Amino acid sequence: MKALSALMRSASCVCSRQQVQRVPAPGRCGMCSKFQPSFGLLFDIDGVLVRGKTPIPAAKRAFQKLVDSKGQFVVPVVFVTNAGNCLRQKKADQLSHILGVPISQDQVMMSHSPLRMFKKYHDKCVLVSGQGPVLDIAKNVGFTNVVSVDMLRESFPLLDMVDHNRRPKLPSSPVVNLPRVEAVVLFGEPIRWETNLQLIIDILLTNGNLSNAYKSAHSSHLPLLACNMDLMWMAEAHSPRFGHGTFMVCLESIYKKITGKDLKYEALMGKPSELTYHFAEYLIREQAAERGWGAPIRSLYAIGDNLMTDIYGANLYNRYLEERMARKTIKAVANVVTGTGAPSPVPQEVDMDNGWESELASPSAMSCKSILVCTGVYNPHMELPKNANQCIKETVFHGHRDFHFDPALVEPERIVQDVDAAVELIFEMEKFETAV
Repeated sequence: MKALSALMRSASCVCSRQQVQRVPAPGRCGMCSKFQPSFGLLFDIDGVLVRGKTPIPAAKRAFQKLVDSKGQFVVPVVFVTNAGNCLRQKKADQLSHILGVPISQDQVMMSHSPLRMFKKYHDKCVLVSGQGPVLDIAKNVGFTNVVSVDMLRESFPLLDMVDHNRRPKLPSSPVVNLPRVEAVVLFGEPIRWETNLQLIIDILLTNGNLSNAYKSAHSSHLPLLACNMDLMWMAEAHSPRFGHGTFMVCLESIYKKITGKDLKYEALMGKPSELTYHFAEYLIREQAAERGWGAPIRSLYAIGDNLMTDIYGANLYNRYLEERMARKTIKAVANVVTGTGAPSPVPQEVDMDNGWESELASPSAMSCKSILVCTGVYNPHMELPKNANQCIKETVFHGHRDFHFDPALVEPERIVQDVDAAVELIFEMEKFETAV
């Protein structure tokens, strides 16, 4: 806690430090091993590159340093956003226009991208909530049998009753032409919260069959997968706006009030989930392989503006990488002790590989460093609460309910003014030389 307080009090000073000077660029980035990157960059978008639809001036300067004269990236780059209301190609097109460099959809990771790994749900009937082309998004990540909240409302018009003007004018019967829902996927904040909250609760409490009344017992509910846990995000307004995390707080509160039980998630995706960073690292490795860069990716740098998502998530993944390395060391020592090279018994919790690794292959990175910028949600001039030790969870921790507050996880490796300063710093830290 003292470390967090010191971080917040000193951030204003840190943000105003002179930007680091770039390493000289005596050579060209190409197939020469001297210039092959062994690190990858993970960029947040809102608050780092743009605010709403307005580009942050430092963004273009930063990306001019990241591409060569042919417009090709000199290091692997992935954009990791908690947005989930459009397809990757549309976001790539938007970024290309904003940054003035060509961006492919394979460099874009939306909050819902890891859903590609949840293949056991791809053939089930899933209800999706969010805005934008949610049906197309769901099909794009692998789901084949998708129902939207609007489709439910059309089939069961008597269930959406909050807005008096949307109530049926004449008595109507349910139009039962939809299959039973087997899982629920929350892509992002919807437009009509009251409608989505009502029908999602209905689905959970009827076990997917809206023709039935609520079940009397609530020992379990349908699988629920959620993307984007941001409580708030930064647009053009002076203060942060509600995000999908706020909608999730409402859903969790209503479910618990009705049932007395906690809402359970099968998976939480988007920053700060470790799963998201693991998938992002996979995209970094794929990009490096496609470019023919043979050097393994050993370091990741995550640049963001939000302590509770970008910084927490990067630090959480860094902790996972460190623990993974420790497990590998224990295994190696155990094998040596036998004197035969044959594996010796290892505790189950040490020997257990992460499920993601079977889907994406083991990570090559050994660290994930977090860099905080001062152009978005993070405010270096924010006043600390007087009794921070007593009310930290209520006044500071804006993370999701299922992520526990740890002061060490919200302390960035470095704080810089903007994304351009972040790129300069990373090149210096990596002693990376390139002529662009």
